[in-house]
Amino acid sequence: MQQQKDLFTHQDTLANLHENIPLTEKLRFLHQIIRQDFPFLDRFAIALFDEKTQILKTYTHSTEENDSPVTTYEAPLSLAPSLHAIIEHRRPRLVQDLNIFSQGTHEHTKRIAAKGYKSSYTMPLYQSRTFIGFLFFNSLQEHPFTPQSLRQIDIYGHLIALMVINELTAIRTLIAAVRAARSMTHYRDLETGSHIDRTAHYARLIAHELASKYNYDITDEQIEHIFLFSPMHDVGKIGIPDNILRKPGRLDDREFDVMKTHPGKGREIIDAVLKDFSLGTFGHVDILRNIAEYHHEAIDGSGYPKGLKGDEIPIEARISAVADVFDALTSRRVYKAAWTNDEAFAVLQKMSNAKLDRDCVNALINNLDKILVIQRQFRDEDLI
Repeated sequence: MQQQKDLFTHQDTLANLHENIPLTEKLRFLHQIIRQDFPFLDRFAIALFDEKTQILKTYTHSTEENDSPVTTYEAPLSLAPSLHAIIEHRRPRLVQDLNIFSQGTHEHTKRIAAKGYKSSYTMPLYQSRTFIGFLFFNSLQEHPFTPQSLRQIDIYGHLIALMVINELTAIRTLIAAVRAARSMTHYRDLETGSHIDRTAHYARLIAHELASKYNYDITDEQIEHIFLFSPMHDVGKIGIPDNILRKPGRLDDREFDVMKTHPGKGREIIDAVLKDFSLGTFGHVDILRNIAEYHHEAIDGSGYPKGLKGDEIPIEARISAVADVFDALTSRRVYKAAWTNDEAFAVLQKMSNAKLDRDCVNALINNLDKILVIQRQFRDEDLI
């Protein structure tokens, strides 16, 4: 009996990584473990690269939210030549004394220095040889990294990279499965790829503004999931008959009652995909569920399917609603011309605090310059 007990005396120190918790919590847990061997490692952070826009954006980190120097931040990779050199050489960058960047003018450089970080080790992240972002190890000490410590830190770095890649792969698999389910029905999607891109970027813009300027408790990780999942809001329409979905005129009461079932159908489809692909355990999956099910709820309670009011509506659904309405108004359709941005802004303001969330509306319309960039970059092909 004693011999049998001896077989199970060791506790796996990394067992928590198997739990159904967000990536940020896993990173913080792993940070605690690594600091037992390397107490000089004060921060881990991950930035993701958006290949379409060439933007580098903060994603997650291991420190408490108020202690992180760089959150809700994005910038063109071209503005960080030292980081761009990492990609060119496909090798990590070691900076034992960050004072060499003391004259740097970039915002992220100033923020790192302001928090007192003195050194860093930066690893590029790749998935099947495709660059996806950076992993940063920061220290409050100068010259803390030794060749021996770097060999072990590299091992932890690749473990973290695998965690990130696993999370992103699960998300992409989920999105691909939902899109495939939609395309295999009689529903012919009237939305263009450009519409999907614009809606996603409008949603990201709104979420970013709410977090950085309106003091909403939205993390970088959540912002990224809102960005990825917002285009999936209308997946439930695959369950709506074509004679209703594609009707050129106004729907009668009976037809509208059928149309109002699509948010519930969307939730059912997503839950089925999550079950079939065993994806229900990765963090923030409820963001997708909430966007699909609640994007037609209204602030005044007049929406559907549940008549939720105000803050009862998940913030990701409120964000998605504003992004979708704005792009619908400013896009050309077979039944209407595209409205100008000013015309669309006026409509959004009229709907503000009745149908649409006021803060979400303001977060969008106060950023015309960023809207114009999105519209130029993701124009409909037939308009080019």
